[in-house]
Amino acid sequence: MLKNKDLTIGQEVMQIRDFSALSRLARRRLIDMHYDAGVGHLGGNLSALDAMLYLHHEIMDEQDIFVLSKGHAAGAFYITLWTLGDLTDQDLRTFHADGTVLSGHPAPNNTHRIRVATGSLGHGFPISCGLALARKLAKKSGNIYCLCSDGEWQEGSNWEALIFAIHHRLKNLILLIDDNKLQGFGSTVDVASMGTFTQLFSGFDVDINELDGHSVKSLEQIKLRSENSLAVFDLHTVKGKGISFMENRLEWHYLSLSQEQYERAIVELET
Repeated sequence: MLKNKDLTIGQEVMQIRDFSALSRLARRRLIDMHYDAGVGHLGGNLSALDAMLYLHHEIMDEQDIFVLSKGHAAGAFYITLWTLGDLTDQDLRTFHADGTVLSGHPAPNNTHRIRVATGSLGHGFPISCGLALARKLAKKSGNIYCLCSDGEWQEGSNWEALIFAIHHRLKNLILLIDDNKLQGFGSTVDVASMGTFTQLFSGFDVDINELDGHSVKSLEQIKLRSENSLAVFDLHTVKGKGISFMENRLEWHYLSLSQEQYERAIVELET
């Protein structure tokens, strides 16, 4: 068998200094976890993983809060917490199982890094606005980072929240969009063609930047964000990133892996 059931964080992760190596290891563990649980949503997890890893390893500190609005990418969030040492390998083996604290969508109070329950799309960003305003009023330091899906911006609640954030000048709020251009029932263009996010946000008082969501050099621009207005990062990503037969394929929004597919994915990741 290709699978290493004893893959743990240990020294293997802690000694990694190269982000691409960390990303590969995280992808490997994500595939293992989803295969063991027999669940899908791998495509959107793989598109969002690099951004989550970069935020938590290179940008955020203990005062910051991360909100995963696209809750179906919970697996990538759990793997990121595993790379930080917040979750153990044994924790990951309970993913999606009865009695687990690692449910299919993030649930709060199981780790200090998961503050709110998400999964109903269009809720995470409005909640993030409330968290950012609370910190502003209390004059507390720290930023709120919110990662949304692209299809999620077809929700009216997000646009109401954007107006709210601009009105209250929430400079401590950073919005990231996992723009993989696919959603549950097709491409975002086919489901609701609204133009690019740069076009959509151009009428608002925001600082919007388009980045490669899988490139460290590009993601470094988040550190240079404007602190004079709400910062928005349109992350151009690939659904199913890193697994050739998953990349840019709608069905991997849903499918779980067969044993043959699992073994093929591991070979690709290890070579």
